[in-house]
Amino acid sequence: MSIKLVAVDIDGTLLTSNKEITPQVFEAIQEAKAQDVKVVITTGRPIAGVTKLLEELNLNQAGDYVITFNGGLVQDAATGQELVKETLTYDDYLDLELLARKLGVHMHAITKDGIYTANRNIGKYTVHEATLVSMPIFYRTPEEMADKEIVKIMFIDEPEILDKAIANIPQDLHDKYTLVKSQPFYLEVVNKTVSKGQAIIHLAQELDIDMTETMAIGDEENDRAMLEVVAHPVVMENGNPELKKIAKTITKSNDDSGVAHAIREWVLN
Repeated sequence: MSIKLVAVDIDGTLLTSNKEITPQVFEAIQEAKAQDVKVVITTGRPIAGVTKLLEELNLNQAGDYVITFNGGLVQDAATGQELVKETLTYDDYLDLELLARKLGVHMHAITKDGIYTANRNIGKYTVHEATLVSMPIFYRTPEEMADKEIVKIMFIDEPEILDKAIANIPQDLHDKYTLVKSQPFYLEVVNKTVSKGQAIIHLAQELDIDMTETMAIGDEENDRAMLEVVAHPVVMENGNPELKKIAKTITKSNDDSGVAHAIREWVLN
């Protein structure tokens, strides 16, 4: 099987536990790119949270693409041209902000430019997210959010608090939105039509790449959609056990350059 597009998640996959790219991973990605394989960073992070990684990996050049916001935004990594952008409405924001208050969890909304919270006592996981993705935090009341172009909303809290809240989310919310848990303390909410899988399908069509020529590498539940649509789903050794059930291959852990191993084993051989 010839692989022409490799979608790679960031946290828990591309990066080590110390948030670093190993030399082995860097070299494997450069070799794949030299063979005209499209290596596409595919993440729940906003674009600001991947810019430095794209530069470090030389994946911000002509012909490179990036998928962010769990598929809500697909861009040309060199020019910033948007191929796909799906946002939430102000009514969506109001409904989800009210639900967060009812469930007793912290919540924030993310645009391309910043993280917005209505929690006067800003949650520590909002601060964590802002640091992780290099974005500013803004306190805004719900009434001040009407003009914001929101791509993603996140319920964030201590794992036991978040899990209790998730168990009490009404079914109609699951029907209306895509809800994915990307970390024990993160539940991400995007449009129902948005997923990493749909973004990869769209990009593959744009590039005239058959889905039989695609591979994805991930570790968490927000990677499930892309693992289900590609021909060669790869899950990290450190990945969610439930995801491993749908993997064609289990690669090494993120701390053992698992992305490099997967690329060398099934793309470059």
